[in-house]
Order: sequence, then C-alpha cells, then structure tokens
Amino acid sequence: MKLSGWGRFPVVETQLCAPRDVAALQALVTGDEPVIARGNGRSYGDSAVGAHTTLDMRHFDHMLSFDAETGVLVAEAGVLLGDVIDAFLPRGWFPMVTPGTKFVTLGGAIAADVHGKNHHVDGSFGTCVEWIDLMGPDGQISRISREDDPDLFRHTLGGMGLTGVIVRTAIRLRPVETAWINQTTLPAPDLGAAMDLFEQHAHVPYSVAWIDCMSRGAHLGRSLVMLGDHAARADLDAKKARTPLDAGHKGAHTVPLDFPGFALNRWTVRAFNELYYRVGAWKPTKALVDWDTYFYPLDAVLKWNRIYGRRGFAQFQCVLPLDTARTGLTELLEAITEAGAGSFLAVLKRFGPQDSAFSFPMEGYTLALDFPMKPHTLDLLDQLDAVAVSHGGRFYLAKDSRMGAETLRESDSRAAEFEALREARGLKEHFASAQSERLSL
Repeated sequence: MKLSGWGRFPVVETQLCAPRDVAALQALVTGDEPVIARGNGRSYGDSAVGAHTTLDMRHFDHMLSFDAETGVLVAEAGVLLGDVIDAFLPRGWFPMVTPGTKFVTLGGAIAADVHGKNHHVDGSFGTCVEWIDLMGPDGQISRISREDDPDLFRHTLGGMGLTGVIVRTAIRLRPVETAWINQTTLPAPDLGAAMDLFEQHAHVPYSVAWIDCMSRGAHLGRSLVMLGDHAARADLDAKKARTPLDAGHKGAHTVPLDFPGFALNRWTVRAFNELYYRVGAWKPTKALVDWDTYFYPLDAVLKWNRIYGRRGFAQFQCVLPLDTARTGLTELLEAITEAGAGSFLAVLKRFGPQDSAFSFPMEGYTLALDFPMKPHTLDLLDQLDAVAVSHGGRFYLAKDSRMGAETLRESDSRAAEFEALREARGLKEHFASAQSERLSL
C-alpha cells in the first residue's frame, strides 16, 4: 500500500502490518524483510514508513501499572499521550515533556525523543524515561535503561526506531495542582527582541514563540513570545477551584477536504501573519488558559494537514548553537522572505543542554516552519539546509522528508557512530525506514 507521514510527502509503497500480540510482532521482526515501527503517524516525513514493511503498533495500547508515590507509569508503546492525560490529569499528574500534539504514541515520543516548550528547563522526553522494553533482531525483548545497556538506551532515544521495536516503557509523570496554565504573551518587534525575552525569562518552565517569517527590515522576525507555568489552586477563581483538575473539554473542528494549491501563497500568509501578530499584541498580557489550549492549539483542528492541499507539505526544523543562533536565524529568515515562501506555522524555541547519543536538541535555538509542496519548495529547503550547516546547525529527523545523506553527515558527526552501532549489533538488516535508506543510516 501507499503510505506517508503527517506531511503527506513523500508517499512510499510499503507493506503495512498491524500485529496484535508479541508473538505476531516477533514473527514480523525475525522475517526476511526489514521492518520499522509506526505509532500514530505523526512524524512528518518518511521516518515511520518502512522501506519494505511497516509495523502499525497501535494495538499495543494498554497502560499496565502506575505508582502514585513516584509518578511512574508503565505502558505499552502504542498508548497515546492524550490517553495518558485523560487518565491521569484528573488524578493530579501530567507528562513531564510533551510535543505540540497529544496524538503521538509513547513509542513514537521515545523514538523521536520529542521535545516541548520546556526543553531549556527539563530536557527532552528521554529525561522522563526510566526504561524501555526493546525487541531486537532475534525477536527477544530486552529491558534497557541508563544502567542496563546504556549505549543502546541512549541511541534508542532519538534513534527513530532503528535500534529495535519499542514494546513497553516506564515514564515519570509530573504532579500538578490544576489543569490550568498561567500564560504571559509578550510581543517582540524583531528577532533580537524575541531572543532577548527568551534569555530574560529562562527561569520560566515553558516558553515558545510564534514568529512572523514574512516580516522584513526592522521588523524581521517579529514574534509573540508565550510563557507559561502550571497554575496552582490558589491562582484559580472560586468556580474553577471547585474542580481544579477539570478544565472541560473543547470540541474539535475537522478540515473536511484538501485546500486548493493556490490557497496558501505569499499574500494570504502575509495577511494572516499581520492579523495574528496584531491580535496577539492587542490581547491582555496575562491570561489563565486550559492545558489543551496552551500545549496543543493545533489539535483543535483535526486533519489540519489538509490545509496544504493534496501535494502535502514539508517542515524545515533546525537547531543552531547559541553562539551562531542570532546570525544564523537572521540569514534563514532573510532567505525565506526573499523567496516569498513564508509559513503561518512558524515556531521558535530555546533549547537547553542535551545529553543523548543521537537526539536532535542541543543548547541553542530551534526554528520550525511548514512549506506547502510547490515547484520551488525543495530548492528553498536545500538553501535553508546550507545556511543551517554553515552555522553549525543540525536537523530534526522526525520532521525531515527530503534531506540528503551528505547533508546529514555534514551537519551531525554523530551519524557515523549511530550507523556503526547498527552495523555492530546486526540491526541494519532488520530495522529500516524509507528515511534511513535515503540517509544511508
């Protein structure tokens, strides 16, 4: 069958299998064709699409145990982050780290070592992972951790499923008093001002910026910086304080059809960005918002990827080290505005230090932008790759859909070590994605 990631590009011919138990999973892993595990399909490109066989892990969707003293949850890899929140937020627990969607599985969160708005404080998802039950090429399941086979454990975090199939895991949740977030929105007239705000508020647990990538000149990179922390019960009014862990449930809208290709162009994106910035700058600086609104604004629109049309879209996401981030981000934004190919979903975040073998983050700034697939999109993305590499940046494999092997190795010297580990442990013949073959991993 034909299968793609969330960006709907590229589309790959693969065999899709959905094992329902460990025995069925073992038979597929030890078969003649290499496999790759797939969670809920929220990686953007072809990292969870098998070059030969794709394993749909959504039947492995059971939560197995929870320790209310330590906050440690044991669950199967196909459990959605949203299911964890539904089950444990009413009991006063929330994920330590969450990406921008709750529709990601725990196995996918580990494979991509996802990050959230709090990386500068808490690191990426791997920091809350206690252990992983990993099925190897012989079909046997081994429990790996920072103490047991730490090399394999560290490479599995961010290893994009290429070290084996994640079957179960234990993760730590965070205690919270309420389901609400204290949000502060600070308009920044340009990129430098936005970065200064990140540095000035480095102590705030959560921070993210929407960035206007169509603004030019003195307003290049103008942004809305949104800070947040978990509200205490004392922060709520009397009505909310009666049920502090229940913020209610919002209805979701669905994009019913693919938008026509001409709907997103430089004029519509520029108009949207202008309006969004002005409305955000006009609203009150401080607000109390529910957890869903703060962490998952895009989840309120189901199938939002259809906005980009049937050709799909590609996301560019890089991270630049602190010492080159300002000049590098400026060059990236100038290239985007010059091409007139701005994105209305453009996000800037500050990363803290990272201690892992192959995960995406490093201390610095990460910029993520979506581009509809049009005739010159790939040329622009190649240009942005070159800018990022020249400033010591690297790229997020969970968002990649078209990068070349040479670019990966030029940007990330760890790729050779990762490939060597796969070779030494006999993983390469059993675990492969369309992405790994494209990148020669």
